[in-house]
Amino acid sequence: MKAKTITEKTNLHPRNLDRFGYNFEQLIEKSPELQLFVSINEHNIETIDFSNPDAVKSLNKALLLSHYDIQNWDIPANYLCPPIPGRADYIHYIADLLASSNNGIIPEGETVQGLDIGVGANCIYPIIGNSAYGWSFVGTDIDLKAIENCSAIIEENPKLIDAISLQQQTESRFIFKNIITPEDRFTFTICNPPFHASQEEATKSTVRKINNLESRSAESKVTKPVLNFGGHNAELWCEGGELGFVTQMIYESAKYPMQCLWFTTLVSKKENLSSLYKTLNKVSAVEIKTIDMAQGQKTSRIIAWTFLSEAQQKAWKFE
Repeated sequence: MKAKTITEKTNLHPRNLDRFGYNFEQLIEKSPELQLFVSINEHNIETIDFSNPDAVKSLNKALLLSHYDIQNWDIPANYLCPPIPGRADYIHYIADLLASSNNGIIPEGETVQGLDIGVGANCIYPIIGNSAYGWSFVGTDIDLKAIENCSAIIEENPKLIDAISLQQQTESRFIFKNIITPEDRFTFTICNPPFHASQEEATKSTVRKINNLESRSAESKVTKPVLNFGGHNAELWCEGGELGFVTQMIYESAKYPMQCLWFTTLVSKKENLSSLYKTLNKVSAVEIKTIDMAQGQKTSRIIAWTFLSEAQQKAWKFE
C-alpha cells in the first residue's frame, strides 16, 4: 500500500520549505541513511519515530543537506537536536519583521547581521538565516563544547566561514554584556531561551513530551527521559526559567538601545507574557510586537521590541 502524502501544513510560515510535509523520497535520495528510520504509521503516512534521537538527527541531516546545502552536520550526544521547520519559521518571521522597517522589502545579504543568543551545538538559526536570506551572524553560548561543535560545522561547510562568527559568553549571568561592543550594530537578536527553572522540571517535561509523541498506553508510559530532541543543561533550564532569562535579556537590551534594530526571543509559556510586557514598558521600549507561531500541537510566540522611533527604524541602513 502506498503511503499517503501529507497535506499542506498551513500553520507553518508560507515560505517554510517543509510547509507541505517531509518528502521522504527526496530526502532519502540525498541522505540514504534516513531510510533506516522511515516507516508508515497507522494513518498510512510516512514518518519517523520522533522519540528516537538517532532518527531525529538523521532527519535533520537530510533536511539540512536537501534544503540548505549543508554537507556535514553533527552534534555531540545529549545536545539539543532541534525540529528544523520550527526554527525556520522563526527566521522567516524575523524576515517579515525586518521588512516592516524597510518599506515592506525583506533585507538580504551579509550586511544584515543577527546575534544568536544560545546558538547551541547545532548552529541551526545561523545556517537557515544565511541560506534563506544571505544574512551573517554572531553566535554566542556559555558552553564551550557547543561553541567548538559549531566551529567544526562551519569549517566543514566553507560557505559559512565568512558568514558566522562565534563567541563564548564567559559570565553566565549576563546575556549581552561582554558580547555587544560599542562598535557593534546588530539588525536583530534571536533566542530560544531555556524553558525550565530546574533540572527536575526539565526532566519531567521531557518524559511528558515523549509520552505525548508516542501516544503510549497507560501500561507503557515512560518514567525516565529518553533524549529525543536532546538538550544539555544550559539549553533546557536556568535559574528563574524562561521568565527570569527573558526578563534579564530585556533589562540588558536597554543598555544597547541604538545598537540593535529589533531584539527578539521565543516565549513558550503564554502566562509569562504579561510580566514581560510590564518589564518592556518599564525600560521604555518604543515598539513591542508579539508574533504567534504554531508547529503541530505546540503553540509558541516571538516577542520583539525596539528602542528606535519609527523615523529611526526607517533610517536604519540595511546595506
